Amino acid sequence: MQMQELFKLAVEKKASDLHLAVGSCPILRINGELTKTDFEVLTPRESKRLVYSLLSEVQRKQFEETLELDFSLSIPGLSRFRVNAHQQRGSIEAALRVIYYDIPTLNDLSLPPIVTAFARKESGLILVTGPTGMGKTTTLAAMIDLINREKKRMIICIEDPVEYVHRHNKSIVKQREVYSDTKSFAEALKRALRQDPDVIVIGEMRDLETVSLALTASETGHLVLATLHTPDAAQTIDRIIDVFPPFQQQTIKVQLAGSLEGIICQQLLPRLNAEGRIVATEILIKTPAVGNLIREHKTEQIPTIIQTGVSLGMKTMDRSLRELCQREAISYEVAMTKVKNPAEFKEVGKRR
Repeated sequence: MQMQELFKLAVEKKASDLHLAVGSCPILRINGELTKTDFEVLTPRESKRLVYSLLSEVQRKQFEETLELDFSLSIPGLSRFRVNAHQQRGSIEAALRVIYYDIPTLNDLSLPPIVTAFARKESGLILVTGPTGMGKTTTLAAMIDLINREKKRMIICIEDPVEYVHRHNKSIVKQREVYSDTKSFAEALKRALRQDPDVIVIGEMRDLETVSLALTASETGHLVLATLHTPDAAQTIDRIIDVFPPFQQQTIKVQLAGSLEGIICQQLLPRLNAEGRIVATEILIKTPAVGNLIREHKTEQIPTIIQTGVSLGMKTMDRSLRELCQREAISYEVAMTKVKNPAEFKEVGKRR
């Protein structure tokens, strides 16, 4: 068994992930479901051999020191892969995300038109949120690609690791990989402000310093695109505020109310009558009412504001799920596993 064989199989099967776990054959995630391959069960020795075949000498030393390593690699003629190497019960294993060379457009991703409008903003903070594996990086890449094709901008991306590779078009796109090109998100973000950026892309807002710098950059005339692992708009706002100590929170609320332009919360769901997955989205657009709720930290009222802002392009996740279900893009059963207010789906269920 060689990694090249596994890479080729993952791409042929249109998998999103490849998993190497001792005691199991290599596993693919296809359309959100784990699928066994026909390869032999991995022993600790075999798993280590496969993982180490991906590492340079420097990476090997780093992994042996930390027992964790994130990196990306490119397989000519196939695809790129984001790799997490780790140790589990003394065995060396890996999770690999397939990153296809072609960057999809926002239309390809079936995202609502307001996301295109967000990407065309001149300044402010745009957040793409959702659980791990729900396409946040792909959405960011599509937004960057739109800017790159339409505008003359200096785009600085800070990623861990670099996934989609952007080529200069009308814009210049600089992609800095954490731990390879820079020491940390926060350090790269500090330096980015001195690199004449128009657009700053942050792979993940992980800590107080990164969040603080992102808010400052968005306040000072830059367009900042970033991701967070939060399930909805209200919890996204809470997460940003709560990362700061209490004595700073009022200032942060004012900053966030002024700089936030929109939040895109997304999750990928299996299609009903076709292969692949389709995205469901919750959309929050900053309005004076939203700004007031952020300043007063009344985030429990955010869902109501979204419900009444449909004409502006806002949408709750439940509404998105209902629309997908009514279009028979997803099944009623799948929608019911994700919906927050099942009562809203009674009518959909009766029509089945």
